[in-house]
Amino acid sequence: MRVLLTLVLLTATAAADQVTLKNGDRLSGTIVKSDAKSLTLKSEFAGTVAIDWTAVTGITSTAPLYVALKSGQVLVGPVTAEAGTVRVNTSETGTVSTSQADITAIRSGTEEQAYEKLQNPGLLDLWTGYVDTGLAMSRGNSDTTTFNVGFNATRTTKRDVLSAYFTSLYAKNRVAGITSATAEAIRGGVRYDFNISDRVFGFGFTDEQYDKFQHLDLRAIVGGGVGDHLIKTDRTIFDLFGGGSLDKEFYTTLTRTSGEALVGEELTHKIAAATMVKERLSFFPNLSYTGEYRAAFDLSAVTAIKKWLAWQLTVSNIYVTNPPPGIRKNDLILSTGLRLTFAR
Repeated sequence: MRVLLTLVLLTATAAADQVTLKNGDRLSGTIVKSDAKSLTLKSEFAGTVAIDWTAVTGITSTAPLYVALKSGQVLVGPVTAEAGTVRVNTSETGTVSTSQADITAIRSGTEEQAYEKLQNPGLLDLWTGYVDTGLAMSRGNSDTTTFNVGFNATRTTKRDVLSAYFTSLYAKNRVAGITSATAEAIRGGVRYDFNISDRVFGFGFTDEQYDKFQHLDLRAIVGGGVGDHLIKTDRTIFDLFGGGSLDKEFYTTLTRTSGEALVGEELTHKIAAATMVKERLSFFPNLSYTGEYRAAFDLSAVTAIKKWLAWQLTVSNIYVTNPPPGIRKNDLILSTGLRLTFAR
C-alpha cells in the first residue's frame, strides 16, 4: 500500500508543471498565466500563488502554453526554461528558443480562451453588476412599509463601457384602516463611454425619472460630452467631465423643454480590500431659462461580505431650482440593504 501511494505521488508530481526559483525552491502545480511581472501557479496544497517573474529561473510545463513575444508572435506548445532561455516545443516548427526578457505574456489554454474572448467579446459577454434590496416594516401601533430596489449592469471592454441602472423607492402607511402611499419614485438610465485616448473619453447618456409626490410624471434627459481620467490607479479613479443635455419634463401641471450645459466629477475609491466608495456630482446650468439649474448627487458605499454578497448604503439626491409652484426643490432617496452581485 505504501509503495502504491508513493508511485501515485511521484506520477502526480511528474505530471505537474514545475517552477524553479532563484533560491533553489521548486514549486509544482499548473501554470495559469504570466504578465512578465508575475507568474501565477495553481497548486493542490498552496492554492493559487503569484510569483515574481524575475525570481523565476526555470519552467517545465506538461501541457501546451501560449507564449506571447514582444514582436507580436505567439508560440504554442509545452515550455521549458532555464538560465533565461525559454524553449517552446511547437507542433508546426519544432522547438523555438527565445529570451525570457522577450516574453510579454504566458497563458494556459483556458486563459487563452478568456483572452481571445476579451479581444472580441460578444454583446452578452463581460457583463458585471448587482441588485440592491432593502425592506423596513412596522406593525402594531404603527403600520408602515418601505421597500427599495436597485439594479446596475456594466459591460467593460478595452475600448468602451456600456452601463444601465435602475433605482426605486416605495413607502406606505396605514391609519384608521386607510392605506396611503408616502413615497413613490423611480430613476433609471443608460450610459455609453468610449475611449478617445488613455486619459480622454467621450460619453452619451439618457436618464428617465418619475416622482409621484413631486408631480413629475416623466423627466427624460438625453446628453453627452467628454471627460478626463485625472487619476486612474488600482485603488482610485477620479474623472472630470463636461458637455450638454436636452431635458424634457412632464409635470402634472406643465410641460417644458430645456437645453442644459453639463459639468461634473466622479470618484471611485477602494478604502479597504472589502469596502469601496463611489460618488458623482453633476451640475446642469439651464440654457433655456437663464439663472435656473439642476444638480444631481449620487453616493454609495459597499462592503463585501462574500464574493456574491455585500452590504450597501446609497444616497441619490436631485435638486431643481424651478419646480412647479407648491413643489419642493429637493428630492432625496436614501437606501440600505443587501447587494447581490453577478458577472458573465
